[in-house]
Amino acid sequence: MLPVEVMQQAQAEFIDWQGTGRSVMELSHRSAEYIALASEAEQDLRDLLSVPDNYKVLFVQGGGRGQFSSVPMNLKGLSDKAAFLQTGSWSKGAQQEASKFLDVNVLAETQNIDGILTVPKITPDMVDQKSAYFHYCSNETVDGIEVNDIPDCGDIPLVADMSSNILSKPIDVAKFGIIYAGAQKNIGPSGLAVVIVRDDLLEFAMPETPTFLHYKTIDKFDSMYNTPPTYSWYLAGLVFKWLKQQGGLEAIAEKNAQKAALLYKCIDECDLYTNNVHGDFRSKMNVTFHLKSKELEPLFLQEAEQNGLKALKGHRIVGGMRASIYNAMPIEGVIALTEFMRDFARRNG
Repeated sequence: MLPVEVMQQAQAEFIDWQGTGRSVMELSHRSAEYIALASEAEQDLRDLLSVPDNYKVLFVQGGGRGQFSSVPMNLKGLSDKAAFLQTGSWSKGAQQEASKFLDVNVLAETQNIDGILTVPKITPDMVDQKSAYFHYCSNETVDGIEVNDIPDCGDIPLVADMSSNILSKPIDVAKFGIIYAGAQKNIGPSGLAVVIVRDDLLEFAMPETPTFLHYKTIDKFDSMYNTPPTYSWYLAGLVFKWLKQQGGLEAIAEKNAQKAALLYKCIDECDLYTNNVHGDFRSKMNVTFHLKSKELEPLFLQEAEQNGLKALKGHRIVGGMRASIYNAMPIEGVIALTEFMRDFARRNG
């Protein structure tokens, strides 16, 4: 979901951006106007995340999946081994792709204890310190699992896929070697990804790394070695400014916590619904739940749609329901969902 204010501004500027007589989509990415736009967007992202000066911010194509390959190719010069925490479909996908380039060691996986999903704690003694990096996904959208505590992997670079919860709360960027995120959750529309990489890690790409995937090359050309997805970058910049107007990440984190608490409270209080994620790892972005009577799920989705509540069907892998409540979802949307859920439970419980 994109903020309404962002879409309204984009709509107003669609044909004539800042008096140029052209749409942003018609500007050359080499033009002074677009370079200024791109630079401002990067600075706003740096401000929001308090990115240290010794980190590069790259705007790239290929989404999160593109980084599943780019990360091992860019870090293989450190070692031919990598370590992984596997908490769901996305971390598994990253691990499988990395295994094409490196010897991958899965240190731990999500555990199902008496039907409740929990994530093991990672300690430095578990991690081979000769690994090129340790990788985890901070929020798994399919099962609704969020790893809130940053894993301690010792002295090797920590790499995080934050595609689905970046900008939802403050983070300490300095604890990471690389953070990457597909844009289409909290940054903007699809077609763009952001990579935040510590500058001492730019020198370790394998020789076969395609030039346009090489972090050092991307940085050298200010993310414009090849033509970037200019309109997605522009919209991301509008979202960054919107986040600043909301009070920054501390303020948005408080709103996200309130939204998630309302929805989980409803699930826990209604006998008809169940969530199987341990409280310490319940996602604030993707709230998953099942109806205790599976036969009622089609009716639930049908009535939800009739009440203007969209896209609640769970991922095909796990079924059930999933409410994605990213930054742009107002608390009123969550209230409307919980009111419907309580009413449905009263009528069908």
